[in-house]
Amino acid sequence: GNFLQAGVQEHTTATIAGAASIQGVVSFFVDFGVFGVDETYNQHRLNDINHTNLKVVVTHCGLNVGEDGKTHQCIDYLGVFRNLYGFRVIVPADANQTDRATRFIASTPGNFLLAVGRSKLPIITDEAGKEVFAGNYVSKYGRADVLRSGGDAAIFTMGSIAHKAVSAWERLRDMGVNVMVVNVSNPLKVDEKVLEEAAKTGRIVTYEDHNVNTGLGAFVSQAIAECGYSVRIKRLGISDYGASGAFEDLYGMAGLDED
Repeated sequence: GNFLQAGVQEHTTATIAGAASIQGVVSFFVDFGVFGVDETYNQHRLNDINHTNLKVVVTHCGLNVGEDGKTHQCIDYLGVFRNLYGFRVIVPADANQTDRATRFIASTPGNFLLAVGRSKLPIITDEAGKEVFAGNYVSKYGRADVLRSGGDAAIFTMGSIAHKAVSAWERLRDMGVNVMVVNVSNPLKVDEKVLEEAAKTGRIVTYEDHNVNTGLGAFVSQAIAECGYSVRIKRLGISDYGASGAFEDLYGMAGLDED
C-alpha cells in the first residue's frame, strides 16, 4: 500500500525496511541483485540476527543482466545468503511462479530473498502445453517441481535458465535420451523425495545462472553426499565473471545455452 523511493542509500534503506518489518509493517526491500545482496549484506545479516520479517526482492541476477556487465551481474546471491540462518530463498522460473512466490512471502512470517533475472522469460509449460505454475499452483517452500520425466539422467535447474533446461530436454529426447528436468525454486532446501527419484537415474546435472562453486550445484552435491547416494554429478554454471553483451550470447560463452 505504500512505496518509498530512497535513492542511492541502499544500506539505510535495508536497515529501515528491516526495522519497519518488526513493527507490524510487511516490508519489501527491492533492488538490483548487486545492491540488494552484495552491497547490503551486513545490513541483512543484522536484520537476520534481530529476527526481522523482511522480504528482500532482487532483480537483475546472473548473466541474465546482459549488457550491464560483470559489475552488475549478481552471480553469488545463493552463496552469500546461505550464511544467514533465518533467510529462506526463492528463485522462480517464470512470471507465474514469481507471482505465486510473491503472494507466499507476503503472507508468510520470516525473512525471505526472492531473486529473479532481468529479461522477459517464456512461461513454463508441461508436456501437454499447460502452464505449470498457473491455475491452482501454490508456493510451498521446499518443494521441487518435476517439469519433465525421464530415466536416463536428471537435470536440476532454477530461475531464468529453467526454460533452457526444458529446451535441452526436447533436443535430448529427439536424440533418444530421456531425462528428468527438476525446477528447484528453493535451492537452500533440497526436496529429498525428488532427489531420491533423480538419483535412481545414476546421473545428475545441475544447471544454473549462478557461480558454479556456491550455487545449486553445491547444494545438490552436498545433499547427495549426506543422503549417501551413489550417482555421477556434473555441475554447469558460471565459472568466471561475465562480459557485457546480450544475455543469450553470454550464456553461449559460458557453455550454458541449449547447445
